[in-house]
Formats: sequence, structure tokens, C-alpha cells
Amino acid sequence: MEQNSNKLRLFIGSCFALLVTALTFAMRAKIEEIFGPVEEGGIFGLSKEAIGWAFSPAFWGFTIAMVLGGFVIDIVKTKTLVWTAFILQLIGAIVFILAKNKEVLFIANVFIGLGNGTVEAAFNPLVATIYPKDKTRMLNRFHVWFPAGIVIGSLLAYFMMDKMDINWQIYAALLFIPLAIYGVIFLGQKIPETERVASGVSYKGMMMAVGAPFTIIISMTLMILLATKVINFPEGWMYLALIGLVSLISILEAKLVHKEKAIFPIMFSLMLLTSSTELVTNQWVNALLGGAVESAILLLALISTIMALGRFFAGQLIHRINPVGVLLMSSIFAALGIYVLSFVSSSGMTVVGAVLFAIGITYFWPTMLGFCSEYIPRTGALGLSLLGGAGFVSASMFMPVMGKILEENDTSVALQSMGILPILMIIGFAVLFVLYRKKKPEVL
Repeated sequence: MEQNSNKLRLFIGSCFALLVTALTFAMRAKIEEIFGPVEEGGIFGLSKEAIGWAFSPAFWGFTIAMVLGGFVIDIVKTKTLVWTAFILQLIGAIVFILAKNKEVLFIANVFIGLGNGTVEAAFNPLVATIYPKDKTRMLNRFHVWFPAGIVIGSLLAYFMMDKMDINWQIYAALLFIPLAIYGVIFLGQKIPETERVASGVSYKGMMMAVGAPFTIIISMTLMILLATKVINFPEGWMYLALIGLVSLISILEAKLVHKEKAIFPIMFSLMLLTSSTELVTNQWVNALLGGAVESAILLLALISTIMALGRFFAGQLIHRINPVGVLLMSSIFAALGIYVLSFVSSSGMTVVGAVLFAIGITYFWPTMLGFCSEYIPRTGALGLSLLGGAGFVSASMFMPVMGKILEENDTSVALQSMGILPILMIIGFAVLFVLYRKKKPEVL
């Protein structure tokens, strides 16, 4: 009974930690208005490209923390990462409230990104460890709290800022509530070793199961340099070329150098597309859809509500058509939703497009992690961290690109540009579905 109580407490604490992460996303989506151009109602007068730059550390900082966490979690222990996440998120929240220009906003997002990435690095393996026979379902249940947190943050933004005209800093201070709760929940708790360690899989075995560790780490480093503008590509389409090159070289490394299966490099490459489709579109929801509906933040709340409900009840769907089938279905709905949004102008059809898009992105993130944990379990915490890191570094690259597209074109062009990503995913997941539709999860 005591072990079950501890397991439930750890899971609830993990959910509150992810709730903090989600609230930062909802807050950025709303506060983009506050920092935006004065002629559009902003206070601080930043261009959309500058806002994309100031927000980007939330993504590449996430990547750095998540990848490093995946490498060290079994050395420093999960408990250390839990408290590191707490401290980083606390500092980030304080600096965020004090931000009045793009530089301080940038610094706040560095801490927030590092804290949020550490949350994923610590809690994804923890959930997989405490629920070894039900990983994909419980990872979906855990990740309910990302869209649920966005719903909560979006509705609070609507009522506090739009209706009651409360200062945005008071709204941002709400982050301290779930922070305090998960800090108290984890006080004095015993946290188990990761599943990979408990099963006796060596550190080297974990590295080799990744298939292409060298290509993946080098490519992620390059993507971080692109996201931070240390280096630049002159055209946005070159980011897709980079993803294709990473996929090809990582598959070759896995097959020719390490003689390993190439499934992890393939999932890594697809994660670059799934996460950008979800995160970049949601972060720019005000700019993309604000002109089509009365309140874009309420539309974000609708999208996130659908995602939360879908993830909570994901178990039956995954059982019926397996994880890759779910990902294929999701890609189709995401593509339909984006293209409907790009062609319609009425508020009613905008809602229809948003619903289709929401159904599409609902299962991307947790099902990708669940597939990795069930079908490539030897990759351990490192595999989960590399996938999550890939997702956020890709989003951090595309955030400024989307900002630039929005400044130079109308929203229809921007959405159609984003629609290329799920089209590529449909092709990839269709091939994987043929290969994996009858395969059973691997047991360590």
C-alpha cells in the first residue's frame, strides 16, 4: 500500500511540474501581445522577429537541459534533476515578471527553457519507470497536463487580462502556485532508479541502442547554433533540407558504423517535424488566427482542451491501432486542419479547422515518447531525452522563421508553409505503419 501511495504521489507531483511548463507556454502566447508592436496594441514595441528571438531560448534551452539530463540522470540520480528543474523554473518565473525589454525576456526564457527541459528529462523516465507495463497510456496521461495547463493559462489570460484588465505581471505570478505544490509533494520522497538501470542495460548499451549518437548530438548542436542565430541559413526551406540530411546520415551511421537498427534515428527525424507542427503553430496562435476570431487565446484554449481529453482517453485508441497508426492518423488530421485554416476566413470555419488541427497534434508528443519507451526500451532515459530535445530545438529554429514569414506575408502563406511538415510526416508514418503494425513492444 505504501509503495502504491508513493507511486501515486510521484505521478501527481510530476503532473504539477508539467503544469508549470504548460503555463509558461500559455503565458508566452498571450504576452506576445504585450511585447508586440505598439500599433497592434503592444506596450514594449518589439517586432515579431524580435519576439521570436526572445522566446526561442524556451525551446533551445529546453533542448540543452533535456539532452544533458538524459546523459546524466543515471549518474546524478532523478532526485537531483527534480530539484534542479524546480530551482530553474523558479528563477525563470521571477525574471519573467521583471522583463521590460527583449534582452531580459530572453534571459527569463533561458531559465524557463532549462527548467522545463529538466522537467521532461526527469519525469518522462520516472513515469515510464513507475508504470513499466503501461508506459504509453501513462505517458499520455502525464502529458494531459501540457494541454490542460495551456487551457488553464489561456482562460485565466482571457478573464484576468482581457475582461478584468489585470496587470500581466500579476497573471504571470500564477506560476508560483503549481511550483510550490510540486515542491511540497516531492519533499522527502524516495525516487526509484530508471528502468534501464533496474533492468541491467549498460550505459554503452543505451548509447548503441540510439543507433547514431554522434550524428544526433552533432546535428542538435548545429540546430542550437541556428536557433540562437550564431549561424544563419538564408532561406527557411533550408531547415527542411537540414532535417532530411540529418535523417540520411543518422540512418547510415546506425546501419554501417554501429550495425544497429535505424528506427531511433528515423523517429528522431520525425520528432523534428511533429513538434514544430504543434509548438510553433500554438505559440504564434495570436498572430496566425487573431484576425479570424474574436479571441485567439480562447481558440488556443479550445485546441488544448481537445488535446487534454484526447490524451486522457488515449489508451483505447492506442490499443486498437498501435502507436504508429495513431501517429499516422494524427499527421493526416494535422495537415487537414492547417490547410483548412489557411483557406477560410469566417470564424465558424476557423473553429472547424482548429478542431481538426487539435485532433491531429493531440497524440504527437506522448505517443512518440511511448513508442520509444516500448519498442526501443534499451535507449532508456537518453532516448526519451533526445526525442524531447529534438522536438524543442526544431521548434526553436522555426519560431523566428515563422515570425519572419508573418512579417513578409499574410497568415494564409504562413499556415501553408507550416502545412508542409505534416505532409512529410504522413509519408514517414505510413511506411513505419506497414513495418510495425504487427510488432509487439520489446520487454527488457
